[in-house]
Amino acid sequence: MVNYLEEDVMVDSDALDAYASFANYGIVSSISDGIITIIGLSDVCYGEMIEIIADLEFISGMVLNIEEDKISAILFSSDINVKPGLEVFKTDVLMSVPVGDSLLGRIVDPLGVPLDSDTLLFSKEKRFMDSMAPSIISRKSVNTPLETGLKVIDSMVPIGHGQRELIIGDTKTGKTSIAIDAIINQKGTDTLCIYVAIGQKRSSVARIAKILEEKDCLNFTVIVAATASDSAALQYVAPYCGCAMGEHFMHKGLRVLIIYDDLSKHAVSYRQLSLLLRRPPGREGYPGDVFYLHSRLLERAANLQTDGSLTALPIIETIQGDVSAYIPTNVISITDGQIFLETELFSKGVRPAVSPGLSVSRVGSAAQSKTIKKMAGNLKLELAQFREVEGFTKLGLTLDDATKQLIDRGSRLTNVLVQGRFFPIFVFKQILVLFFALTGFFDNIKVNLVKDFEFEFFFFLGKTFFFLVFSKMLKKKLPLDVINYLSFYFTSKFYTYQVNLQLILI
Repeated sequence: MVNYLEEDVMVDSDALDAYASFANYGIVSSISDGIITIIGLSDVCYGEMIEIIADLEFISGMVLNIEEDKISAILFSSDINVKPGLEVFKTDVLMSVPVGDSLLGRIVDPLGVPLDSDTLLFSKEKRFMDSMAPSIISRKSVNTPLETGLKVIDSMVPIGHGQRELIIGDTKTGKTSIAIDAIINQKGTDTLCIYVAIGQKRSSVARIAKILEEKDCLNFTVIVAATASDSAALQYVAPYCGCAMGEHFMHKGLRVLIIYDDLSKHAVSYRQLSLLLRRPPGREGYPGDVFYLHSRLLERAANLQTDGSLTALPIIETIQGDVSAYIPTNVISITDGQIFLETELFSKGVRPAVSPGLSVSRVGSAAQSKTIKKMAGNLKLELAQFREVEGFTKLGLTLDDATKQLIDRGSRLTNVLVQGRFFPIFVFKQILVLFFALTGFFDNIKVNLVKDFEFEFFFFLGKTFFFLVFSKMLKKKLPLDVINYLSFYFTSKFYTYQVNLQLILI
């Protein structure tokens, strides 16, 4: 049958029917390492979900390459049953993930499939994996502190709701511990947390889930896990899916903290997919659009006018402290500051091993309580002076009294900032400890016993009748008379009960 649409132009209607049907489905022409090449699907979109029926099983995937004569897509599950000649159907839906309250307290894969039990998620709501970042007009400045419970961070590298703060350092320097401490410290606040594990061992994810459960923090946390045993495709979509889950709560006016652990492995998974898709490699073997890979993820963190916020803590692993490599420099330029962890400090026993000199928050003290803001400047200055003269002690030189005092004070300050894993402390306690350290109260206490004094003092303070009122007051101002009285009374109590002060006071 022939139709005459225009003069001198003939179109075969059978060819039109064949083209129309080929627009909605295609045929697998080849498959390799989780990447399928498809003939057909002429009407498909970039990022659209596709489905293959193989041995009565639906296998989902996503379109990542659209070329003139073929389509390339990634598969999210095992490709062992996928063979050339199978039919591929388009879904007319861009890559989406389930969102909602039913995710809280669960461990899921990037597609929202539960990994912690056989109990299915009952979530009717879905959100696009790759949604646009909030516009400038819809944002407001970052001015509310997100307290991590770590003295060295809350005092010198403050984080605010809606900020993007990079945690960077070599392997095994405590990057994940800082992120977990930040989650634990949100207990009792209005902040929800999402932890995205990319390329980690399943045992590591299980250990983190157990810690959060023991601390009673799993009920307000979502763990999105794309482990090392999962495909590169799942590791690639994991941070975007986790971000979509967080954006759902953000647009409802809630505060969300999301941790990407870590984006170095995310870049590696993207490199693997890109090379299999025959995309051209660039600097250091990475495709040229790897900057866009992370920028379009981290730009979605925001503090909205509608009171919702999404705070991002991406983690990047360096090799021998090289922050000038391709991926670290990319993420440093995207984020609003970095918390740099030094291997040398870690090996000395300074935990968390945050470098005061190289760590910075570009939001500044806008996201910090008034009281701790006053002390942060002196703390940075004294630590910087201590770092300068610390090297002289190793040479065995005779030091003058001023230098000795500087070294003693710096040693105590460094010791005060040391903190155990998974035990964040409240800001009012941080304020008191820093006040004692900076005003010289700890100068008469042995360095190795400062922690004991600190613990006993807070135990004593917790039993006082005005404890709650005093803790709230400290965030706004420093009542010097009350603090001096408490410290004097606490010390005299030791004499009264004949506690062995020789262990604590010199």
